[in-house]
Amino acid sequence: MSEGVSPELSGMAADGDSWYVVEDGGSSLRVHVLDPRDCSVRALRAARTNPYDVEDMALADNGDVWLGDTGDNDLHRKTVALHRMTPDSGAELYRLTYPDGPHDAEALLLGPTGVPYIITKDPLGTAGIYRPAAELVSGQTAPLEQVGSLRMRSTDTSGGPLPSGFGSVTVTGAAMSADETVVAVRTYTDAYLYPVPAGDVLAALKREPLRIPLPNEPQGEAIALSPDGTLLSASEDQQSIRAVPGAVAAANSFGGSHTPPSPRGSSDREPSEPGAVGQRESRETSFGRTLLFAGALAAAIVVITGVFRRRKR
Repeated sequence: MSEGVSPELSGMAADGDSWYVVEDGGSSLRVHVLDPRDCSVRALRAARTNPYDVEDMALADNGDVWLGDTGDNDLHRKTVALHRMTPDSGAELYRLTYPDGPHDAEALLLGPTGVPYIITKDPLGTAGIYRPAAELVSGQTAPLEQVGSLRMRSTDTSGGPLPSGFGSVTVTGAAMSADETVVAVRTYTDAYLYPVPAGDVLAALKREPLRIPLPNEPQGEAIALSPDGTLLSASEDQQSIRAVPGAVAAANSFGGSHTPPSPRGSSDREPSEPGAVGQRESRETSFGRTLLFAGALAAAIVVITGVFRRRKR
């Protein structure tokens, strides 16, 4: 029997065939490859590299997995790191330094040209956006440069480990869609989808996002956008993965006239019916428009049985 995935799931990615998940922390690099049909473990990519605190992941076009070893709760790390794992479990280490002192970060995304972006974690709501200021060379340390910031605003979505108001503004994950048209940034309670103009990630993060509430996740940190446009989210200490079909298409067209997607298992009522599943709020929120799925988000969950369990000691 293959070893199960720890409930401390912090990062996720997806291609057209598999889901990839990484655990928070650990003494080696371990990426579990899951079957999307039932979340059984298909394979394990592992390397003997001992990370400090892996928090997020991103999937490159060539199949390489990038791991963001950027966690720093105590703000004492002199360097953070990115790990690049090849499909045959080879691994390269790239060390990075912030220009303005230590930061805790849980969000990593790869831009259209393969440039990695790190988004910091701040419970007060202002996240810094950083990218390497020099070429990444394995075994060497490259400086990071701050290229922007992201101001999150509080929502009333339930969930997360922090007091009300703080969890909804704390960035815990990020992802880029396979067609490179949408960037997703999540907090403990919500996902924000930003249309990307002409491949410009920084310009995208200055635009108005589409907000998708992700309620009742105990410690939601993982997010991915699958090639078919489905948004996937997962939480530590929760044995399920949430799937929101049509999220990428909705983000690309939410400013115009369209019918928002309905999660799997939702009602077939017409969107024009008051309170119907898929109806969008008629008013603007304080930060981004909101795509509401009424109570159906809870039904849009792919349940994992016997996969997300603690490893035997």
